[in-house]
Amino acid sequence: MRHFWLIFGFLAAVVAAAAEPRSLPILPKQAGGWQISGTAQVSKDPATADPTNAALLREYGFTDFESAVYTREDGRKLTLKAARFQDASGAYGAFTFYKTPEMLTEKIGDQGSSLNQRVLFYVGNIVVDAVFDKLTAMSAAELRELAGLLPRPAGSARSLPSLPTYMPHQSYVKNSAKYVVGPIGLEKVGAPLPASLVDFSSGPEVVLGKYNTSAGEVTLMLISYPTPQIAAERLKQIDAAHQPSTQQQPGIASIVDIGPFFDKRTGPIVAIAAGPLSQSEAQSLLGAVNYDADVTWNENTYVTKKDNLANLLVNIILLCGILVGLALVAGVAFGGIRILVKRLFPDRVFDRPEGMEFIALHLSEKLSQTPDSKVSSSIKAG
Repeated sequence: MRHFWLIFGFLAAVVAAAAEPRSLPILPKQAGGWQISGTAQVSKDPATADPTNAALLREYGFTDFESAVYTREDGRKLTLKAARFQDASGAYGAFTFYKTPEMLTEKIGDQGSSLNQRVLFYVGNIVVDAVFDKLTAMSAAELRELAGLLPRPAGSARSLPSLPTYMPHQSYVKNSAKYVVGPIGLEKVGAPLPASLVDFSSGPEVVLGKYNTSAGEVTLMLISYPTPQIAAERLKQIDAAHQPSTQQQPGIASIVDIGPFFDKRTGPIVAIAAGPLSQSEAQSLLGAVNYDADVTWNENTYVTKKDNLANLLVNIILLCGILVGLALVAGVAFGGIRILVKRLFPDRVFDRPEGMEFIALHLSEKLSQTPDSKVSSSIKAG
């Protein structure tokens, strides 16, 4: 009996391992003239990718990590670290977190930035941190080729968040946008609101950015909730928390030491401007944030062969031609068979005497037997 349970447990473990979906390798063996050296390091622990921000990576939906060293024939080295997330939104959030203001924009992958020998980019749900030991004029092109070989997610997992598109462009501080999906990220980016007021239990997403004003840099924070009703309720809570301490209701968190504070709601988005800015500047900044409903069709909008009127008319004409052709073939076949039978069996099947009898009045014979006088008199009378 003991051996039976051991065998049963072993088989169950094998079945469970076979049923568990295996993720594809992240990094290719070679790309752009680079060849992987040794064995790539693979891990599903976010602490392996970034011990300091492991909890943040988990919040973004971290799934696995892979790092490797690549070499070329000329002796150059390239170190790649790639972190994969559940969807493209998590990869985009991690990319914005690690991107620094002094980085330069690069056209690598979906988005890329570089600083000296370091290049940061993401493709789909994968964020890649590349470090060259020596840059050349072809380094960017080599990374573009590598980015094209990275696996991409399927279905809705490749969709990027739409909230960052509502950030105004005027006076925006380069590379300052941060996309947040949880309280850990909100705390790390220095948001003007605490996580308790944002209420991540209701499923919001947050994007923050810095903007230049006459008095200095200010923070614009956009919070997108699932419905406008939830956004309206959260805005009431935020306004109540911004009241002076003597006017605040018990049990409501307070907003402390953030300076001037302005907010508004547009659809399901709550926009907050905080920092050294005047009321007119706040109105101008918040006025640039306007929600536009994105309508998604759940049916095909293109014309198929079934829905095309011209195609229907062509099919009708073809059907008429086919029917006419069938009628001609049937007529020729019927007439031909009749003629053939009449030649082979004359007066036996068709045109038989007994089948051709009919009633005859013989009017011509009766007319010939009438006296001439009566005929002539009748003519004169007529």
